[in-house]
Amino acid sequence: MVRVPFVTAVTTLFSYGVIFGFGHLRDWFRALLRSLFSGHSPAAAGANLKGYAPICGGQEDFYYRRFVRRVQDCFWRPIASKPDAWFDVVERYSNDSNKTLHRTTKTSRCLNLGSYNYLGFAAADEYCTPRVIESLKKYSASTCSVRVDGGNTKLHVELEELVARFVGKPAAILFGMGYVTNSAIIPALIGKGGLIISDSLNHNSIVNGARGSGASVQVFQHNNPAHLEEVLREQIAGGQPRTHRRWKKIIVIVEGIYSMEGELCKLPEIVAVCKKYKAYTYLDEAHSIGAVGKTGRGVCELLGVDPADVDIMMGTFTKSFGSCGGYIAASKEIIDHLKHICPAHIYATSMSPPAVQQVISAIEVILGEDGSDRGAKKLAQIRENSNFFRSELEKMGFEVLGDNDSPVMPIMLYNPAKMPAFSRECLRQKVAIVTVSFPATPLLLARARICISASHSREDLIKGLEVISKVGDLVGIKYLPVEHEKTTSAEKLKKIQ
Repeated sequence: MVRVPFVTAVTTLFSYGVIFGFGHLRDWFRALLRSLFSGHSPAAAGANLKGYAPICGGQEDFYYRRFVRRVQDCFWRPIASKPDAWFDVVERYSNDSNKTLHRTTKTSRCLNLGSYNYLGFAAADEYCTPRVIESLKKYSASTCSVRVDGGNTKLHVELEELVARFVGKPAAILFGMGYVTNSAIIPALIGKGGLIISDSLNHNSIVNGARGSGASVQVFQHNNPAHLEEVLREQIAGGQPRTHRRWKKIIVIVEGIYSMEGELCKLPEIVAVCKKYKAYTYLDEAHSIGAVGKTGRGVCELLGVDPADVDIMMGTFTKSFGSCGGYIAASKEIIDHLKHICPAHIYATSMSPPAVQQVISAIEVILGEDGSDRGAKKLAQIRENSNFFRSELEKMGFEVLGDNDSPVMPIMLYNPAKMPAFSRECLRQKVAIVTVSFPATPLLLARARICISASHSREDLIKGLEVISKVGDLVGIKYLPVEHEKTTSAEKLKKIQ
């Protein structure tokens, strides 16, 4: 759990106070001026004269207009190349304080520290790319149908069998979108009379899936098995609200690697608690499958947990495999159940065949079934790159979240003014990073999220560290003491190079 320093918390709150205070003041003056010219009261001046209620309004609209719009050049940056270790970022400009951004024909070649292309499969691959092109010629870009009608190709069946074998479960089912895999599957597994116990920092797709299920939802403190046990014991003793009947079923939902924290789930302890209280375990491995573990099989392999002890395993193909879509792996009984009742399987168009072939080929490389050891080298490289980059950032004095072996490493920024300053200056020095703030994170915990890839060379990482260190000094985000050594960090990096 992040503990915000007192001075940092005060200055951050003051910054937001200034932004919101002046934002409301400008809105009031705008309404006042409109009332003077329209003859209506200030409250009615902004209303739709045709009688319609505003579609966009409220606090969300205010936050976008008065904060997000001012820094939107730090988001939605278009790229003009594949998301490899380096990519081309399209340059944009604005003549109206970021209200409108215009693309130019110019691009900047930048170091890519934002894409979650963990194993480098999103770029052209000597094994994957030819097979994807062949599948495009054979099956076309889309099946134009759902799986239960005419959208079930031989590739889809092959991938389901391969995923099940890869993660160590009896069966699997595919979905065309990772977000939908959670938001559509959870309501298909549990409903009214059931209980979902969710980690407090679970992804929005899990949150929306839990809300849409109709089940009761309880939250336990982030990655805290002891508090999970307290919540389970209390809920089992109390039963359902009002009736106090026993719960029909209980599902505990956690993530393998938390995407905004970079932390590994305490899976062995959580599984032990779930087994003790007969609760089902649902594990989201969107950021861990393929990226961690000796053979890329995720946190179960890394932390020594038997996949049989995890009831439902979810993952996506958008991170380590360079494709799109997601999967659920579980017992054959659960998968058959989902195939018959899950709307995302019955009504949604099936995964694009070339995207399916990309995942098949990527897993074959990881398993060494392509006849080479490139998969093992990629896994060793992503682990080495991640641990090296994290260690050097910490030595420089940055507050870095997460655990070793995790390719996701958030750097805490806190102050809303430091977020766009850090992003813009890094881009100016040809390093593309992702900055994240509310509502994706709590209001005081804005951060930059670095994602490391196996495709990054040591020279790439040193370049990124040098730029981030310079910008960190400029912006003032080195909140921790710098590790003093006989040689400076820059000198050490040059020696390593």
